Formats: sequence, C-alpha cells, structure tokens
Amino acid sequence: MTGLVLASGSRVRATLLRQAGLAFEVCPADVDESVTKREMAGADPMRIAEALAVIKARAVSPSCPGALVIGADQMLVCGGGLFDKPADIEEARSHLRRLRGMTHHLCTAAVIVCDDEVVWRHSERPELVMRRFSDSFIDSYLDAIGDDALLSVGAYQLEGQGSQLFERVTGDFFSILGLPLLPLLAFLRHRNLIEA
Repeated sequence: MTGLVLASGSRVRATLLRQAGLAFEVCPADVDESVTKREMAGADPMRIAEALAVIKARAVSPSCPGALVIGADQMLVCGGGLFDKPADIEEARSHLRRLRGMTHHLCTAAVIVCDDEVVWRHSERPELVMRRFSDSFIDSYLDAIGDDALLSVGAYQLEGQGSQLFERVTGDFFSILGLPLLPLLAFLRHRNLIEA
C-alpha cells in the first residue's frame, strides 16, 4: 500500500501502523498546539483533540498531494482539568500524584485528510482508573522508564510498565495508545486500500 502518511512523530502511533502491516511515511506536522489550546480554552476537550488532529493533517497534506494523511491527538481530562505532556521528570511526578486514585478520560481523535479535505474522522473516550500507589512506587516507576515518561500526557505507557499504575481500564486499547486503529483499518478496507 502506498500513499499513506502519518502526520505525527509519535513512536507509538508509528509502531501500531507498522505492526498492522501498513506501508506509510512519517511526516511530523510542525504546528504550535498551544495556540489552538489557547483559542479553544473552555471548549469540550474532545473538540480540542479533533481540531488538533485536523490541523496536524492539514499542515502536512499540501506537501503530499493525493496521499491520505493521518492526523491524531489526545487530551487527558481529570477532575475538570486538562493535562499536557510533562516537560520534565518532576512534572511527570506531579502528574502521577494528581492522577493516582482518580478516574480520568483520554479524548482521542484521529482524522484522514486528502488534498486538504477531511475524508474520515473518528473519536473515542476511554476511561482509566489509577490505583492508589505510593510516592516510593512513583519514584521507582520513573527511575525505570526515565524520559519515556515525557512522551505521553499522563506520563505513562499502558503497553509497558505503565500498566502497573492502573486498577481498571474501560475502552479501546489502541485509542488509549493514541490511535483508534481498528476503525482506521476498516476505513482503509472500505476504500479498497488494503485487502478485505
């Protein structure tokens, strides 16, 4: 399959597509997410995630005429507050302290843009419940994963040692990782772009 572009530098999203057997190019979008987040302050987090996914795909689409460009974004919502990726390990530690024992949601949105037109969109809202772990567990966890804690909004990767942070998870596993893979594959099959 050709003509598929991932407008994201996310190692996890690329791995999901690769492990599903898709051929694609990676072309990370160069956009300032903070501008959109400021402009949409107070909006529903899912709308923000959807807007950012579209902005990312549309930023890459002009340089890839005729290609299907995947844009994706995720917002973590807990207690009415939004979380961004931690800037450093101390902020990751702070995130985990705030999230422990709490329920949070990951508003995950993905789109496909072709020649600046959105041809597919999908969103999911998985619910995750963190267990009440100790401060010493946070320290051990962060020592073990290091800077990988800075790669996701919740300072965890559910597919790895981050699974130890949770008591319960409800929703699509792939969407928790940042890409609603099964609906994406269904769209590609529907368009006869991969074998049915």
